[in-house]
Amino acid sequence: MTDLADGLPSAVPALWDERLRLFSFATAEKRADYLRVLRAFDSARAAYVVLLHADDVAEWIARAETGVHAGPAGVPLPAVEIGPLLEQLHRWGVLERSYDGTRAATLAEYRNRHYVYQLAQAGFQAYRAVAGVLTARMDDASLSRLVLPELLTDLRTLATANRDGDAERVYTTLRRLDATLTDMAARAAHFYLSLGDLVRTTEITPESFLAHKDALLAHMREFSMDLARFAPRLAAAIGEVEDTGVEQLIGRAASCDERVLLSPAEREADWQSRWDGLRTWFVSAGNGEANESCEADRLREATMSAIAAVLSLLRRVTETRRGGVSRESALRHLAAWFVDTPTTGSAHALYDAVFGLGRPRHLALEHPDAEVIPAGRSWWEAPPLEISRTLAETGRAPTPGAPARIARNDAGIRRLREAQLAAQRERAQAAASLATGAVHERVLDQRETEVLLRLLDAASTAWVPVSGKVDGTTGSDNGVTLTVRPCDGSTIIRTAAGLLHLNNRRLEVTATTRRGTPR
Repeated sequence: MTDLADGLPSAVPALWDERLRLFSFATAEKRADYLRVLRAFDSARAAYVVLLHADDVAEWIARAETGVHAGPAGVPLPAVEIGPLLEQLHRWGVLERSYDGTRAATLAEYRNRHYVYQLAQAGFQAYRAVAGVLTARMDDASLSRLVLPELLTDLRTLATANRDGDAERVYTTLRRLDATLTDMAARAAHFYLSLGDLVRTTEITPESFLAHKDALLAHMREFSMDLARFAPRLAAAIGEVEDTGVEQLIGRAASCDERVLLSPAEREADWQSRWDGLRTWFVSAGNGEANESCEADRLREATMSAIAAVLSLLRRVTETRRGGVSRESALRHLAAWFVDTPTTGSAHALYDAVFGLGRPRHLALEHPDAEVIPAGRSWWEAPPLEISRTLAETGRAPTPGAPARIARNDAGIRRLREAQLAAQRERAQAAASLATGAVHERVLDQRETEVLLRLLDAASTAWVPVSGKVDGTTGSDNGVTLTVRPCDGSTIIRTAAGLLHLNNRRLEVTATTRRGTPR
């Protein structure tokens, strides 16, 4: 039996219902009292006290609320009222309950043993989530551009530690990298969510926006420039870490991981996923797609789009303040006119004059010659106007009908794509073959000649100086790099299409390694 979408088993919704029931205290009638009780458990947990009786909860509430009001009503909670709250929190699964016979002073009290409570693991997470929402500052949003140099330093430290075999340093550095990057992604998501609310809001206060627009634009521009400057360096640093051995890196981090409830294989899988996530931030997938991009590139594109949106909002606010006329200001003036009308008839006349719904001009058509018969002339005086039967019978203007279906040639598109990929593979093979030997000492075939000419075209932009001397130029394509060096005399390259003469130039073709540096 399956439930919901995507073939989820029926046990998954049941687990969701159980987890969502943990948040019942946030919407209950006595939610303020439940929060005070859970806040007492959280304070006791910070002092390494886990098990609490109702009397203990009352003491922790009084201790935590010393110097402030005891609650919304300003009244402390006695232990008698705390007992039912604890029982209800236990039924919701927020608290766990156990017996405590040490508090019994008589046989009757022992038989009616007291209960002690502690926060359940899921209940603690539910309380922290609600407390985080209640204490969050919605206007505290910023892009953390200052962590970029810290990431670069930690990556270099990680490469050194992995090369030296320092497992503890590898673990601490990799953990710090994961936490820093997670915080950077969360802050960026929060920032763009807040910025989207600002741009899309319909109640913009020009004064508050104009007061912060310079700082906002400067903040986003600085982040975009720093991200563009550090992204290649971070990608190169990740390459240096990978050169020291990723498997050894993951093994050393997992060996120092102190999560004893996870098996070694689970710890290695967790650290492998964290490293893969960190790598995708600054290194593209490299699967050959033309539009591949890493998370840093997408974040920079989002920043540039956000700058354009803020500038558009700034232009709209500025035009509104300069002209003084907008949809909002016009409606406000119209509302003031309606309030100032002395009689109901005057209000109706104003309504007819503004909206024009009182006249029988619902078809909203104009005479073909607007200069002879202006649109403001009364229909009593204007000559008849021919209209279509559809407009007369339905009130809707005739339309040419639904557009025809778009003919798609998926097979042809697939064949063209396959031919394009085949040509790319042949060009890559020719480039690899071109880099295997000296180009001046053999005859190049047709594909190698095409690759060589493309490389010459990329490098020829620096061949012709306005003044001075050009020592050498380079051009790269398809994973190889062409270096043009000066030499004495002329050189000849033999190709399938003929001889290529170069004056005072000699060519060297080498394969390109990571980050575009030749071997």
